[in-house]
Amino acid sequence: MPVNRQIHLVSRPDPAKGPALTNFALREVERPRPGPGQVLLETLYLSLDPYMRARMYSGTNYAAPAALDAPMVGGTVARVVVSNHPGFAVGEIVESAHGWQDYALSDSTGLRRVDTGAAPVSTALGVLGMPGQTGYTAMMHHGRPGPGQVVLVSAAGGAVGSVAGQTARLAGARVVGIAGGPAKCAFVTGTLGFDAAVDHRAPDFAARLAAACPEGVDVYFDNVGGPVTAAILPILRERARLLVCGTVSVDRDRPGVAPALPSMQDLLSAALVRRLTIKGFIYTDPELMAMEGEFRTTVGRWLAEGRLKYREDVVDGLEAAPAAFLGLFSGANFGKLVVRVRPE
Repeated sequence: MPVNRQIHLVSRPDPAKGPALTNFALREVERPRPGPGQVLLETLYLSLDPYMRARMYSGTNYAAPAALDAPMVGGTVARVVVSNHPGFAVGEIVESAHGWQDYALSDSTGLRRVDTGAAPVSTALGVLGMPGQTGYTAMMHHGRPGPGQVVLVSAAGGAVGSVAGQTARLAGARVVGIAGGPAKCAFVTGTLGFDAAVDHRAPDFAARLAAACPEGVDVYFDNVGGPVTAAILPILRERARLLVCGTVSVDRDRPGVAPALPSMQDLLSAALVRRLTIKGFIYTDPELMAMEGEFRTTVGRWLAEGRLKYREDVVDGLEAAPAAFLGLFSGANFGKLVVRVRPE
């Protein structure tokens, strides 16, 4: 029997402890067979992203919880290995969202062909995919960076933050990144071209941050929440934009465990006195999705010209996905995290 390996979400995280390896299990089922109008997809790369943590829980979120006893959700790059669909040929590479498994069926809904000549196909899950599109579109639409402005980006070496920061830099802004550890900070300035980087693990983080942004901050692109965001409030300038992309440092579904968050009154007072704009957004917002064509044209050109850089953190084997995923929340990855399920 041809086998399809799947990693299932078999239990919800314990709210007192958060996600754990025991929430996942490797299962083997029969490989599916495509019917009329379907294609069989063979997974090449699997994307691991922070949003998946919230979907492990049963609570209310901007997307439905992941189903139990089914493959964990996630974006993929896959090869068409059998086609009964007139629009797709065997051997084509596509972007899909069939989750943590070796094979999947599709009727073509949601599939997008990957331009194999533009960049490595794994980039369809990173700099040329959902993370890159989020960073570019949100920075341009909500951040509105330009010359004379100071833009601050947390998780600056990550998949979203690296594109958001480079987008602001290419728009003429002065860009400061926040990252975890000297190596990541060196990457942010040396490779990505940010004007400065601050290590959030430094004991004098707040002082270093203030020194890197002596005139304050016009746009803060927040990927982390928690104590880092608490340290940002004092340096936001009048009419600054605080863009809330993610809260990777805080498990929103674990009550009472958020560290060093600013009080609601601190946040409201800052918003009032400095007339801040606080904007939360997600990738699928209509105003951001409307910019998809602009994103692909612009970022694709920047990549081809060598003006925009990226880094991938690749782990091998579907079975490695759970541990690699949990490492996202301790900063174990360096760059966009993907699983290479099988060689291209």
